[in-house]
Amino acid sequence: MIPKKPSKKFLQTFLEAQYQRFNRESAINKEFPDPLLIARKFNNEKIALFCALFAYGNVRAILNFLNSCDLEILLQKKDKEIAKKVCINKSYRFQKNIEIFDFFQALWGLDSLEEIFYAGYQKNGILGGIQNLQSVIYRSLKDPNSKGIRFLLGVPITEKNTSPLKRWNLFLRWMVRKDRLDLGLWNSINKKDLLLPLDTHTFKVSQRLGLLKRKSYDYKAVFEVSEKLREFDASDPIKFDFALYRIGQLDILN
Repeated sequence: MIPKKPSKKFLQTFLEAQYQRFNRESAINKEFPDPLLIARKFNNEKIALFCALFAYGNVRAILNFLNSCDLEILLQKKDKEIAKKVCINKSYRFQKNIEIFDFFQALWGLDSLEEIFYAGYQKNGILGGIQNLQSVIYRSLKDPNSKGIRFLLGVPITEKNTSPLKRWNLFLRWMVRKDRLDLGLWNSINKKDLLLPLDTHTFKVSQRLGLLKRKSYDYKAVFEVSEKLREFDASDPIKFDFALYRIGQLDILN
């Protein structure tokens, strides 16, 4: 039974217990699938970013789309003839096939995503890294202003754009953290700086547990809950993300 106003001691014990419960490969299965399955299969930063940015909507639809793409081509050397064959006849929700093709080619043509991210991270932290990687990808696109592309990549946070950047922070969790779920492919980013990939599940659960007071689902809520989680693990606050997501998905608090 969860108290209406859980104490810090209770939360520490509860969060650690849920982390241990869900921090296992078997937590992702046929009953509870996740795009991380595909990212883990390839263990590659570009494929992980592709999976994370398309991780919106029904999870089974996401996986069906990702499995239909020739993602292994991102592992191969640059070859224009090969690239022409990828995702060219596919669409996914808000992205037309030509937009997916454009993004795939842009991503495929880049060198180290970690180096691009780190250049921005050095100057302005996690958001600086996201913005730098966004900007480099935009510059590599044939049509950077299409609606589908702008929805997929997002735009830098401003007073008018207050997106929680959930899919970008999800990608960073996969890349920076390493345990039984996350890949830990990047070494230059400190996991203590990560921000929670806030979605509707974790937003509601965080409010219910008293981790988040803000009522608006925006980037300020992301900063607030991420800072609160540092009270329970200053060196690795976002390790609780997957557990918080599962708590909401399984309706454990009710």
